[in-house]
Amino acid sequence: MTAAGDGPWLDDAAGRLVRPFTVSNGRTRPTVALDLVSQVMATGATPLGYLGPEHTQALERCRVPVAVAEVAAHLTLPVAVAKVLLADLVDCGALTTKPPAFHHNPTDRALLEAVLDGLRRQL
Repeated sequence: MTAAGDGPWLDDAAGRLVRPFTVSNGRTRPTVALDLVSQVMATGATPLGYLGPEHTQALERCRVPVAVAEVAAHLTLPVAVAKVLLADLVDCGALTTKPPAFHHNPTDRALLEAVLDGLRRQL
């Protein structure tokens, strides 16, 4: 018996009926560099070719800018699989991506020294 709104992919008793890497046709590496906090957003372009149900669900989720980690959580898929699906959508022009905007220089020496000092105080 499937849970309401989950379609044939989830079963109340058995859980996920399709292995996650089946969703990405066994692919484990995305064609686009994405990290957990990369922002993805639908472009409005109609994707060419076949899209699986997970592609469609991911595209629906990306109507507004959203982090890769959020899409993976929403789809209940491992992040590696979600990255492959999102890269497919970027490749066909249905999604655009941008790296997260950091307000701090991650290699700022003063910031790194402050972190180190804080860690030393904890030990």
